[in-house]
Amino acid sequence: MGKKTSGRMHSRTMMILAQYFTNKMAVFCASLIAVLILMAIFFPILSPYHYTDVDYTALYAKPSAEHILGCDAAGRDMLMLLCYSLRNALIVGAGAGAVQLVIGLVLGGVSGYFGGRIDNVLSRVIDIMYGFPTFLFNLILVLLLGRSLFTILLAIGLTSWAPMARLVRSQVITVKQSDYVEAGRALGASNARILFHYILPNCLGPIVICLTQGIPAAMFAESGMSLIGLGILPPMPSWGGLITTGQQFILYYPHMILFPALSFGITVLAFSYVGDGLRDAFDPRQIH
Repeated sequence: MGKKTSGRMHSRTMMILAQYFTNKMAVFCASLIAVLILMAIFFPILSPYHYTDVDYTALYAKPSAEHILGCDAAGRDMLMLLCYSLRNALIVGAGAGAVQLVIGLVLGGVSGYFGGRIDNVLSRVIDIMYGFPTFLFNLILVLLLGRSLFTILLAIGLTSWAPMARLVRSQVITVKQSDYVEAGRALGASNARILFHYILPNCLGPIVICLTQGIPAAMFAESGMSLIGLGILPPMPSWGGLITTGQQFILYYPHMILFPALSFGITVLAFSYVGDGLRDAFDPRQIH
């Protein structure tokens, strides 16, 4: 039974990948995200500039051969600031997504699998978190824990796991009635093995889609916190901080807001298109 199940999952995975690669925009955006990740990792290492380097002869400098995207009000290279902002946003998005995934899988999986009183209690917890104003909760947690990259991603993850938990719960309730789950019980598999080996792998599609939507949402949250001065502490750059500073000079030095806004928008849109592509690829009606 294990080999047959593994073979079916492999076959379905290949069909999903084939379907995804028919969506040219989704493939392009996935490639763009890969390039952005490589830039965020390696460009700061290879560049002669650092985000703390100040050049007083290049204050507000416009794009040139020396500074491709210009400089900010402190004479810092804009391209370097954008790369570090991108790196921080990716760390926050991935870290918060990981926190959402772990909490959502555990609470949603346990709630949907066991049902009864456990489901009633956990469902109420999920509903309360789902209805709570997450951005306000983010601000409270950051004020309590302190402003750092880790506390920001932790705060966002701890306040935004409810959609993942609700999705996992509904998927588990549906899948646990399947024949192969009943076969696993008949073979004496433990509840933990049934849940994590038989049920959750067959809920992978919706979970991956939810995760790809949660990453740009976490980036939005981090940028929003930076816009109101409660994001990443300066001089560490962030998109929200750069946009806030750049809007003060929009008439005379538009590059200071244009490039941060463009990079932020392109990155978030890329993740959104990848999520849309995955949603279509996992749709059984699209798989032939």
